[in-house]
Amino acid sequence: MRPFLFFGIWLAGITVLRADHVHFTSGPAQTALIELFTSEGCSSCPPAERWLGSLRDEPGLWHDFVPVAFHVDYWNRLGWPDRFSTREFTAREYAYAAAWHSDSVYTPCLVRNGAESKGAHDLSLSDVPAGRLTVTYDGAVLHTEFFPVSPAASPGYEIHAAILGGGIVSHVIAGENSGETLRQEFVALVVTRGTPGAEIALKRPRIDGVPRQALAVWVTRRGEQVPLQATGGWLE
Repeated sequence: MRPFLFFGIWLAGITVLRADHVHFTSGPAQTALIELFTSEGCSSCPPAERWLGSLRDEPGLWHDFVPVAFHVDYWNRLGWPDRFSTREFTAREYAYAAAWHSDSVYTPCLVRNGAESKGAHDLSLSDVPAGRLTVTYDGAVLHTEFFPVSPAASPGYEIHAAILGGGIVSHVIAGENSGETLRQEFVALVVTRGTPGAEIALKRPRIDGVPRQALAVWVTRRGEQVPLQATGGWLE
């Protein structure tokens, strides 16, 4: 699958960054993928986004958990088009809802390792043995390897990777958050997928108003959405 970008009036501000090689690796225990489905057009989302942003200061970041904010597009109709929203992210939330036997979606929606999380925010490292995920990235091409705990029982795996944006400030002038200034972290900017061991094209963008970036990578069984292992880190 080719990576996709979010298109809008800010597209003219995108150029491609090259970077020195960075290396990230998980431990053998499962690192949690923390997903927040959110929207700049949703009045109940800012507290959840502030909480997600606070994870920058957590010592377990990238080792115990990997956070990703997916902006959905179904609140754009209220008058504020979220520049980071896509149909693909909305479809991702609907796929989770179907797995939870629900016919509706909502924001903010927090998901930990594919499970709906409505209570306390668990950021602890799982004691589930998953296997080691290793990543090398040069700003344009991603190389990954996954060493599962039980490779003989594997039906095959898929790698999912996202460039995340941080330090984002949005001055909202319409919709439910009209007049609000939103500060956001770990926002999915570019997403792609591939297979372990193969080169995966993933160009790192520079987007006006996004001063820092990170890389999040997770692995699933082929054709499934629930993450098995995750890793990531900041991109200098």
